[in-house]
Amino acid sequence: MGNKTLIPAFKAKVGDWNYYICHMSYGQVAREVNFAHELAGNKELNQLIQRGLSDRTKDITEYLINSPHRFLGALIVAAWGGEPHYTPVEITDSDSLTEGLDKGFGVLTFDGNQQYFALDGQHRLKAIKEAVMKNQDLLTEDICVIMVSHFDTEEGRQRTRRLFTNINRNAKVTSGAENIVLDEDDGIAILTRRLIQEHEFLRQEGRVRVILGQDNEGKLKIAGKSIPKADKSAITSIMTLYNILRSLAFDQPREIRDEKARPSNDLLDTSYDVLATRIDDLLSSCGVVKDRLMKSDSARDIRAPKDNEGAGHPFMRPIVQEALTKAVAQCIQQELIDWSGAMKQLAKLDWKLTSAPWTAIWSSEGSKILSGTDFSKVLIDLLICNIAPPSKQFVKEARRNYKNLRERDYPQSAESLYEHIPSAPDGSIADAVNTGDHSDEQGGTS
Repeated sequence: MGNKTLIPAFKAKVGDWNYYICHMSYGQVAREVNFAHELAGNKELNQLIQRGLSDRTKDITEYLINSPHRFLGALIVAAWGGEPHYTPVEITDSDSLTEGLDKGFGVLTFDGNQQYFALDGQHRLKAIKEAVMKNQDLLTEDICVIMVSHFDTEEGRQRTRRLFTNINRNAKVTSGAENIVLDEDDGIAILTRRLIQEHEFLRQEGRVRVILGQDNEGKLKIAGKSIPKADKSAITSIMTLYNILRSLAFDQPREIRDEKARPSNDLLDTSYDVLATRIDDLLSSCGVVKDRLMKSDSARDIRAPKDNEGAGHPFMRPIVQEALTKAVAQCIQQELIDWSGAMKQLAKLDWKLTSAPWTAIWSSEGSKILSGTDFSKVLIDLLICNIAPPSKQFVKEARRNYKNLRERDYPQSAESLYEHIPSAPDGSIADAVNTGDHSDEQGGTS
């Protein structure tokens, strides 16, 4: 804002925030307030500090241009660059009619070093920018601006990200990906970002898919769980990584798994080490997928080899990543096996999509992944059967559910899966895991 700008404002306080209620002209807002891309540290995470702009902007623009009754609610704007200088102004009059009304009233002085970005109201901001270009009469109209100060430090970025998510969580719901990127209270979200930024493998350019791109309107296409077949680098997406970590945190302190209360830095550091090690173990035990990726020119060749997609690596598919970590967590939580034992069992699997248990979600006929809750549930149960099934009955039901869903027998025999049932101390299968042992399996799936 030039070299020095004075803005009338009321100083206010709520919680641990000082803020200023002021007014700016549409012209000032259009020139000086921008969309933030600077807070998250990772190039793609940066772009998710703001929500993508939708087609709703067009409607607001037309409303500003055409309606004589136009009115927009306040923008919440962060002044990036520190605390603006505030000078109180005293109002005096001979009749004392205004006594006490000047509390908190003054002038904000900006020296030109600050930049401004919208924490809330980005649709309105974009509409204002477009409207004043089409109708310059709007340049002098005013809008209320609530100004907060943002400091470019780690603590400052945490505070501003938390304010953004709190504002939007309590107003219009933010997307899952946005909350993962911005949330400063959800321990798993914090650890997800840290892994993307610090983990030796996951921090490599493009290994974790964060956004799919940006259209001409500025709308961000946020990566969902799926990964495009042709992606040359990605092994997973930010949403899938978050879900993986939530499963892998099965034994971590409650504070880490709580979404609404930030854990201490010591707890975060300890859990980061545990989860990073578990990610490393998975990358090694699950068909040495990390080594294969490092040796390959393109992740596409590992995920979906051209003309032979069935030979693709199952762990390159998010549906498998989520099902596998859920299955491992369930087995360990039921004390059927420990982490090391689970990794040994995973290493024994045939890591091709055309092999069991991946056929639960892979269709050779259509050369495609079969998505949906039913397919995922069957895959989880069959993975448990290959890691540490609780009983013979569990194995029988998993195989039966596979046949009902896929309309074919499951390739692995029941007897081969019984071998993974944990043994009693004397080496025999305990009575508890023999539930249903003498019952007949329906549908000939034995």
